[in-house]
Amino acid sequence: MPLHVERHDRVALLTLDDPERKNALTLPLVDEIITTFDELEADENIGAVVITGAGTVFCAGADTSALAAFASDDASEADRAGVSKVYDGFLRVLRSSLPTIAAVNGAAVGAGFNLTLACDMRLAGERARFDARFLKIHLHPGGGHLWLLERAVGPQTAAAITLFNTPLNGEAAVQRGLAWSLHGPTLIDDAIEMAARAAEAKKPLSQRVKSTLRQAPWQPDFETAVRTEFDHQTWSFTQGWFTR
Repeated sequence: MPLHVERHDRVALLTLDDPERKNALTLPLVDEIITTFDELEADENIGAVVITGAGTVFCAGADTSALAAFASDDASEADRAGVSKVYDGFLRVLRSSLPTIAAVNGAAVGAGFNLTLACDMRLAGERARFDARFLKIHLHPGGGHLWLLERAVGPQTAAAITLFNTPLNGEAAVQRGLAWSLHGPTLIDDAIEMAARAAEAKKPLSQRVKSTLRQAPWQPDFETAVRTEFDHQTWSFTQGWFTR
């Protein structure tokens, strides 16, 4: 299977496990990601997810065969759907109600970079490399890459990464706010430990906090944000979970 799943108490560790293709997002791998997230969200014993890659690469991007088919002169609607299907993998992660961490152990390229951006947090390993690479292969970024990246790091860094083809290693990613912290050989253990903090919370509560956090930038004003959080906090008081 191209996706390996391990359970560490209430944390699920998902490893993209297709090293021969450098963990590229093939359609079978995308299907596995979608199915797995459906199952994990329905599982009351799972409260958070860590995603990483097998070997020395996090994810080399979209499967090149799908891109080549779309770029051919006789590309069909099926070919277009194949590229769109690649989007579905990281968009499923983006839309997940579970707290997610990308443990970026190596290069995250193109759609693989998108997969890291789809997670709530990114922890960078010593070999991490965040590389958009779209312009290098003469493609416009896709899958919401520019929107997600600009929101994560601001317009100047987003321009440097995409328009000026400037990849970031792990240390630079932390300096620019793209990753939370830099890690050595304990990257996966550290990511699981951090994910466990979110997983300790009652699952409906962490899911609601994540939803409110995602919506925060789009609140029209501070007063509306206060009312929204008051409503959610009131709900949490009524669940019987509050402890002094």
